[in-house]
Amino acid sequence: MAPSLPASSVVRYYLYKATKAVEFYRPVMYLYFLSQGLTFTQIAALEAVYNLTTVVGEVPTGYVGDRVGRRNSLLLGTSVIAATLVGLGFAETFPAFLGLYALWSLGYTFRSGSEDAWLYDTLTVELSEDAFARVRGRGESMALLVGVVGAVVGGYLGSVDLRYPFWVAAGLTAVGIPVLLSMPEPESVEGAGGDVLSVRRALGIIRGALTRRRLRAFVLYYYVLFAAVLYLVFIFVQPIFETVTLDLGLAQAQVEQALGWYYAGISLVGAALSYNAGAIEEHVGLRTWFLVLPLGVGAALGAMWAVPVLALPVLLLVRGVADTTATLASQYVNDRIESTGRATVLSAMAMVSAVTVVPFQLGSGVLSDAVSPLFALAVAGGVLAVGSVVVWLWEAPIASA
Repeated sequence: MAPSLPASSVVRYYLYKATKAVEFYRPVMYLYFLSQGLTFTQIAALEAVYNLTTVVGEVPTGYVGDRVGRRNSLLLGTSVIAATLVGLGFAETFPAFLGLYALWSLGYTFRSGSEDAWLYDTLTVELSEDAFARVRGRGESMALLVGVVGAVVGGYLGSVDLRYPFWVAAGLTAVGIPVLLSMPEPESVEGAGGDVLSVRRALGIIRGALTRRRLRAFVLYYYVLFAAVLYLVFIFVQPIFETVTLDLGLAQAQVEQALGWYYAGISLVGAALSYNAGAIEEHVGLRTWFLVLPLGVGAALGAMWAVPVLALPVLLLVRGVADTTATLASQYVNDRIESTGRATVLSAMAMVSAVTVVPFQLGSGVLSDAVSPLFALAVAGGVLAVGSVVVWLWEAPIASA
C-alpha cells in the first residue's frame, strides 16, 4: 500500500521546487545574449564554460553536500543562482557574461546532487524510499506549473526589455532561501554517528558506483547518450522555432511572445508527465520507458530534417519528457547506492553528463553553421538511436526486476 502523502517535509519540498521555475528567462535567453552583442561563437563558449565548470565543480560540491548537509548545500546554491541572475541582467560585455556563467554553473552544482539526496534520505526516514519517484515527480510538476505562467510572462516581459525576465526569475529564486531554512536535515546525515565521509572514501564510492554492473551501462545509456542529446534539443529550440514559425508566416516582432506560449506548452506537458512519474514507473516500468524513449526520440529528431514543421510538436514533446526521465533515472540510481556519499555519487553522474555534452556541443555547432540546426539534431538523433542499440547489445542498462 502506498504511503500517505504529503508529510510536512514533503510540503516544504514542493514549495522549494516552485521557487526553482526558470521559465521566465528561458524563452528569450539566447535572444537576450544576441541583443547584448554576443556572437554565436561567444554563446557557444559560454555553454562550454558552463559545462566545464560543472565538470570541475560537481564532485567537490556533492562532497560538500555530504559533509555539511544537503540543506546547507542547497542554500548556498540557491543564493549563488539568485545573485547570478541579477548580474546577468546587468552584464554588457563578453567577459562579464563568461564569469557569471561559471558562477551560474557552480550554483547549480551545489544543488544537483544534494537535492535528490536530501529528498531520498528524508523519504527513507519519514515515509518510504519507494515514494521517491512519486514525490520528486510531483515536485517537478509543481515547478513546471509555475513555469507555465513564468514562460508566458517572460515572453511578454522580454518583448518590453529582455533583461526583465532574468530579474523576475532572481526574485522567485530568492524566495527559496527562507523555504530551505524551514526544511530539516535528514537524520541519515545529522545522525550519522561520526561516520564522516573522507575524500578517499568518497572517491571509492564513486568508482564503485560507476563500475557496478547494470549501473555502469545505465550511466553510459542515460547520462552519456540520452542526456547529451536532450541538452542539444534545449539549445536549438529557440532558433529552430524562430525559423519554422517565420516560414509559416509569423511576424518577427511576435517571436518572443510566441516563444513564451510555446515554452508554457512545454511546461504543461512536462508537468503532466512529472506528476505521474510514480504511475509511469509502476504501470509502464523503467525498463520499458528507457528502452522505447531513446529510440523514439532518435527517430523523431531525424524526421524533423525531412519535414521541418514536425519540429514544433517534436521539440515540445522531447523537452516535455526530459524532467520525467530525469526523475526516473534518479530513482534507478538512488535505489542502487547507499545514503553515505549519495550526493557525491549523484553529482558524479551530473559530471559525466557535463563531460559528454562538450563534444556533442562542439560537433553540433559545426554542423549547424555548415548546414542547419535541424540537420545537427537529425544527426544527434541518429547517434542516440544507434548508440542505444549498441549499449543494449553490450549490456542491458536496466535490470529486468
